[in-house]
Amino acid sequence: MLMDHWFLLVLFSFAAFRLTRLLVYDKITAFIRAPFIEEIQVPEEDGSVSTYMKLKGSGLQRWIGELLSCYWCTGVWVTAFLLLCYYMMPKVAEPLLLLLGVAGIAAIIETIVGKLTEEN
Repeated sequence: MLMDHWFLLVLFSFAAFRLTRLLVYDKITAFIRAPFIEEIQVPEEDGSVSTYMKLKGSGLQRWIGELLSCYWCTGVWVTAFLLLCYYMMPKVAEPLLLLLGVAGIAAIIETIVGKLTEEN
């Protein structure tokens, strides 16, 4: 298992951030959200496009849609999933955590660089 508790906290934080973002926002996982959420694209006056989410169905379908439309809610369940995987299957979870953690750090760096580039 990975050693330092502080390292684990940081790694889990970035991994949970990246997996949550992957499930809630990324286009590549739109097929996961599609049965539960309709994503509506609305052109704005300034030329940009805003995306709104409309929940589908009722009962369990709607509940999952609400979960997937809430970054904070999904983040809690993603973190629980990662923790469970880490404690039950550490040999499988460690590479996954490392992959997601590094991807999370890279996403944050890219966002910062993108903002700095926009300002210049």
